[in-house]
Amino acid sequence: QVQVVESGGGSVQIGGSLRLSCTASGDQSRDYYMAWFRQVPGKEREGVASIERDGATTYADSVKGRFLVSAGNVKNTLYLQMNRLKPEDTAMYYCAATIWRPESDRLSSQAYINWGRGTQVTVSA
Repeated sequence: QVQVVESGGGSVQIGGSLRLSCTASGDQSRDYYMAWFRQVPGKEREGVASIERDGATTYADSVKGRFLVSAGNVKNTLYLQMNRLKPEDTAMYYCAATIWRPESDRLSSQAYINWGRGTQVTVSA
């Protein structure tokens, strides 16, 4: 069974930075597809960033140029460097992992099976 654990959330001022980390444990013989999502109360979960096995990245328009997703040197680890944070970035951030998903579903929450519990990011003045 795959366990996904996020860390690194917190409170930061507008314009600040945070780095989120995620580890997917389980069958370490496999390379999982992993991605970051976020959700605020009352809204649907939103895809933020994903990375392919060849290193190709995909970002939501709202975070392009500010966020950077990367894979760790340890298999099945994922990072999200968040810069120039805005109040609208405030959300619970989730890491997701799955063995396989269509390339077209990089930021589709329905394409991911395993989820972490989330880490809260709060951006304020």
